[in-house]
Amino acid sequence: MMVQATLVTDGTSDVVLIRILSWLVARLTTVEVEIRWADFRFLSRRPEGLAQRLDSATQLYPCDILFVHRDAEKQDSELRYNEIQNANKTGTGHVCIVPVRMQEAWLLHDEQALREAAGRPSGTNPLDLPPASKWEKLPDPKETLHSALRAASGATGRRAKSFKPERAAHRLADLVEDWSPIRTLSAFVRLEADTRTGLQSLGIPLIG
Repeated sequence: MMVQATLVTDGTSDVVLIRILSWLVARLTTVEVEIRWADFRFLSRRPEGLAQRLDSATQLYPCDILFVHRDAEKQDSELRYNEIQNANKTGTGHVCIVPVRMQEAWLLHDEQALREAAGRPSGTNPLDLPPASKWEKLPDPKETLHSALRAASGATGRRAKSFKPERAAHRLADLVEDWSPIRTLSAFVRLEADTRTGLQSLGIPLIG
């Protein structure tokens, strides 16, 4: 049995969520779930608005279930859940991914992977990573992550100017093997519960 899932994100940097989702799904079921990112960059006319993007995603990347990402940013998370619910007219079931502010808050837990992603795995520069209790309260998780990656790179002068934290963040997601530290975050707890429900609705047997 093979299940096809399509991930629709806010932007291209959020494709890193595939790594997190794959890790999560593997802990919920032994059934193989292939998750593809809905990439619209090749289209001469890209879909506008969430409803159009969901419609295009199901046409271009047919699937059994949609994973739909919207950062809450400064909005009430519940507004994002309702927005996704109202936008999905595709007939395909969906699971919402709504980090409290930004998904970058989910990338702050593995200091060693972060140092490797920045190109200095044996570096000792202080990274000032916030404790888990602060991850969902950060006003700008993306800047926190990028600052930590810059610090981890140890780059100065021209090299600092050429360092691309966005690329390092993509690499970071590939390097992290254990996402369990974020499993207690409120947004992730809801994502896990909703993913479990979404898989059950497809008749997929779950672990535990």
